[in-house]
Amino acid sequence: MPFVRIDTLRAGPERLAALGRAVHDALTETLGIPSDDRFQVLTDHDGTSATLRQDDYLGVHRDDGIVYVAITLRSGRTPAQKQALHRRIAEPAHAYGGTEPRNVFVVLTENGSADWALGEGVAQYLGQGS
Repeated sequence: MPFVRIDTLRAGPERLAALGRAVHDALTETLGIPSDDRFQVLTDHDGTSATLRQDDYLGVHRDDGIVYVAITLRSGRTPAQKQALHRRIAEPAHAYGGTEPRNVFVVLTENGSADWALGEGVAQYLGQGS
């Protein structure tokens, strides 16, 4: 059950939706997330009242095509699975949304089963392991 936030700068609704689809496809393909397990917040900043900032940290040149992808998920994935996810997000982000792979910034945050209440005020994952 990942929770995904995607932030873009002047991407427009079609590109933003394509990026959401790219991330979801990558999650299902690399981590085995069920296809109906989609919880995303997609935000397109206008550059005036809300914007994004980036630099060329670690030698990667980024520009206003930057896409920030923040994924919160339960712990338990291996470093190899995470690396595959990072690669797989960048590929369809380019194919579906025209985002250069250098502009795809991904951060994963892991937590435990007790940290999720999926409705009804109940932590449904408790007792199911991580």
